[in-house]
Amino acid sequence: KLIPLFLIIGSGGVGAGLYLMRLAMFNPDVCWDKKNNPEPWNKLSPSDQYKFYSVNVDYSRLKKDRPDF
Repeated sequence: KLIPLFLIIGSGGVGAGLYLMRLAMFNPDVCWDKKNNPEPWNKLSPSDQYKFYSVNVDYSRLKKDRPDF
C-alpha cells in the first residue's frame, strides 16, 4: 500500500534533480569555464529563450535594445 507513495516521492525527487541539472548546464547566469568565456550572458541574443516557461513572450520577435560590450 505504500508503493504509490514511494513512486510519487521518487518521481518528484528525480524531476527536481533534472530541473537543477538543467539550470546548472543551460542557465546564462552560471559560468563553468571562466578562462574561455568569463561572461556568457553577454553573448545571448534577444531571441534566445533561456526561461523554462514563458506565458506571453514570443522570443523570435524580440529585437536588440542594448549596446555591444
